[in-house]
Amino acid sequence: MNKPRKIHKYIIAGGGTAGWMAAAMLAKTMGKEIDLTLIESDDIGTVGVGEATIPPLVRFNQFLGVNEAEFMRETGATFKLGINFENWKNIGEDYFHSFGHTGKDHWTSGFQHFWLAGKARGVANRFDDYCLEVAAAFKNKFAQLPDNALNYAYHLDSSRYAKFLRKIAEDNGANRQEGRIDHVALDPTNGNIKALKLESGEILEADFFFDCTGFRSILMGQALHVGYDDWTHFLPCDSAVAVQTKSVGPAIPYTRAIAHDAGWQWRIPLQHRAGNGLVYCGRYLSKDEALNRLKSNIEGEIISEPNFIRFQTGARRKQWEKNCVTLGLSAGFMEPLESTSIHLIQRSIMRFMRMMPQNQISDADIKEFNEQTFEDMDKIRDFLILHYCVTERQDSEFWRYCAAMDIPDSVQQKIKLFKDTGRVFRKNEELFAENSWIQVMMGQGIIPEAYHPIADKMTDDELTRFLRKIQDNITQTVSKLPQHSDYVRQYCGTKDI
Repeated sequence: MNKPRKIHKYIIAGGGTAGWMAAAMLAKTMGKEIDLTLIESDDIGTVGVGEATIPPLVRFNQFLGVNEAEFMRETGATFKLGINFENWKNIGEDYFHSFGHTGKDHWTSGFQHFWLAGKARGVANRFDDYCLEVAAAFKNKFAQLPDNALNYAYHLDSSRYAKFLRKIAEDNGANRQEGRIDHVALDPTNGNIKALKLESGEILEADFFFDCTGFRSILMGQALHVGYDDWTHFLPCDSAVAVQTKSVGPAIPYTRAIAHDAGWQWRIPLQHRAGNGLVYCGRYLSKDEALNRLKSNIEGEIISEPNFIRFQTGARRKQWEKNCVTLGLSAGFMEPLESTSIHLIQRSIMRFMRMMPQNQISDADIKEFNEQTFEDMDKIRDFLILHYCVTERQDSEFWRYCAAMDIPDSVQQKIKLFKDTGRVFRKNEELFAENSWIQVMMGQGIIPEAYHPIADKMTDDELTRFLRKIQDNITQTVSKLPQHSDYVRQYCGTKDI
C-alpha cells in the first residue's frame, strides 16, 4: 500500500471562476490521491464579468471531460470568433482581431508578405478577406468544422461557469467549506502557511494553499507579503462599470470593443442576455460620467444593478511563494481588452499540475513556475499596450497620453521589426501568435515598408491565382455555414431564450 504523501491536503481560499477552475482540475485529475477543500463565503461577491474567453478554454474543458453542448447550455454561452475593435486607430475606423489564420504561409515567411506584394501590384483585396473567421463573423455565421478549421472560443456567464465547475469538483471528491477567512497562520519555523482560521473560529490546516481571494490577496499579499508591480503607466485604465441587458436580437459571434475618449466599451452577446461594460481611466472620467455614458451607449433593457470595479493593472511579484500559488485577481490584473483573465488562471493551473509536488516543494519548481508565468503575463501585457500606444487619435487627453507614453523595449522591437520588414516572430510559446500581432498592428495603422523577397518569385498571374483561390475557398465555406444564432439554438440552446 502506498504511503500517504507529505503534501496531501490542499486548500483553495476563495471561489469564483479561479477557485472552481482550480478545484475542478485538481479533483478531476487527482481524485482520492489528495484531500481538497475550497473555502468560500456566500456573503462575498465575485467580480463576475469575465464573459469573453479565448480558444485555449476549449482544451481546458476537454481535459475536464466536459460535454461542450451541456457546458454551453448551462452557462448561456455563444461562440466567439474574435473581437471587432472600433474607433481604436481613429474615430470611425474598425478592424477585426480573429482567432484564426490569415491566408497561407510559406516556410520562409508569413502570408502577409504575399499580401503586401499583391497590394503593391494591385491584385490583393483587404487582408481580412483571406481569413475564414473574419468572413464568418461579419456574416454572423458559425459551425464547428472538421479539423478545427474554424477557430473559436466562447462568450459565457462566468458565475454560471463557476457553478458548473463546482459540480465537477464535488463529484470528484472536492469539499466546499462555507466561511470567511479571519486569519492566516504561518509556521514560525519556515514561514509557510500552516492554517486558515475562519470567522466561525474553525481552523483548517493544509499542506498547500491556493490564493483565489481576489484583489484582497489575503494569503499571498497580506500574509506572505508578496509585493505587486504596477503597470498603470503602460495600461492607464483603472476602473470599469458593468451592466447586463436583455438581448435585442440574434447573438453575433464576436465581441465588440468600442473605444471612447477615456477608454473603451465592451458588448458581449450571450444566449440569455448581453454583457456591457465601460473600461476607463479615472483621471479623465468620473464614476458618474462613466455610468451615464454606458447607459447612453447600450442596447436593450438594463436587468442588473451597475457593478463598479476599481483595479490596478499589474502582477504579483511572485506567483508561487512558499506553499502557496496565487490565481486570478490575487495574482494580478490585465484589463479585459483581449479576454485573457480566465486564460491566465487556466495557464497557472495547468502549469501547477505539471509541477505538482509529491513529498516536498522544490525551490527549482517555484523558480521555473514563476519565470514561466511572468513570461506569459509580460507578453500579454505587451500585446495590450500595442492597442493603446499605436493610435492616430488625438481627440482627448487620454489618447494623447497613450500615443506619447514610454513603452517597453519589447513592444518597440515588435513594432519596428514589423514596420521595417513585415516580420513577426512568436517567442517561447507566447499566447498571441504572429497573425494576432499582424491583425492588430495593421489595424492600428502600421503597414510594413518591405516584404520578403520570396513573394517576388511569383508572377502577377501566379500571385493573383494564389490570392483568389484562398478567398474563393473562404467565400464558398462561409456560404454553407448556418447563421450563428440558429446553430447555437440547435446545438446548445438554453430554455430561457
